[in-house]
Amino acid sequence: MANLIRSAKFGSDWTINELDSYNIRLERQEALEFFGVPVLPDPAVDPELLQHLEADEMQQDRNAELINLLDLAMLRSSGESAVVDFAVELLKLTGYVRRNRVARTRKDLPLLICGEWRHAKTDVCIVDREQGDILLLVQEDKLLEDTEPLDARAQLVAEALAAFTENNASRMSSDLAPLESKVVSGIVMVGTAPTFFKIPITQELVTHVRHGTYPPTATIVNYCFPPVPRPARRRRDGMKPLDNRRQFLSCYQAFKTIVGI
Repeated sequence: MANLIRSAKFGSDWTINELDSYNIRLERQEALEFFGVPVLPDPAVDPELLQHLEADEMQQDRNAELINLLDLAMLRSSGESAVVDFAVELLKLTGYVRRNRVARTRKDLPLLICGEWRHAKTDVCIVDREQGDILLLVQEDKLLEDTEPLDARAQLVAEALAAFTENNASRMSSDLAPLESKVVSGIVMVGTAPTFFKIPITQELVTHVRHGTYPPTATIVNYCFPPVPRPARRRRDGMKPLDNRRQFLSCYQAFKTIVGI
C-alpha cells in the first residue's frame, strides 16, 4: 500500500483507493457497540411520525412535510437535491439543528493534498456558529446502485479531513490551540437509509495527506448500519416502513452524544 500512487484529488473524486493510499480502514460495528449504549434510546420525535405511514395521515404540517420529502428522496427521478432536502428537514426535526447549530448545504472546504489545494464539498453539514465548529457531515451516495457506497464513504473521509483542518483554523483565529485529534461524526445517505460513521482524524494523518505520504499508523473508521428487521432491504425500503423508521430515528437520537449535542 505504501507504493500506491497518490495524487491531488478533490474530495468528490476520492475512492477506496485513497483510503488504501493513506492507511485508512473501514470497520463495521454493531449498533450498540458503535453508539456505546446498552439499548437504543426512544426517538425524540412527535409520536405520529412513528404511528402513521403516509404524509396525508399526519396531523402536524411539519410531519407531513417530512414524509413528503422522504417520498421524494426515495425516487431516483427526483434527483440528488431531494435527498439533501430530506436530510436537512430530518436534522431539524430530530434536534440536530437548533439556535446556533445550523444546517449548511454544499459547503466548500479547502483540502491540501499532495502539496496542492483542492476542495471537499459537503452535501450537508451542521455548523455550530457559536463555537465555529463543523459538528456533523452528511454525504449522499450519488451512484444509487444496489451495492454498498464505498466511494461515498471515501468522500466522507475526505470531508472529515477538510473539516478537521477548517475547525483548527477557526480555533487558531480565536487564539485557541489547535486540536491534535478529533473524532469527526458523519452519515452516508443512500436515499433515506443512513449509515453512521466515527472518523478519527489526527494531525499526523493530515500531514501525510498534505505531503502525499503513507502513514505508518492505520486510521480505523468505525461505521454501523441501523438494526432493521429486513437488512437485505435496508437501502431499498429506507425510512418508509414504520419499523425501519423507529430504528433509524433511535439511531439518530443515540448519535447525538457522539456528535456532541
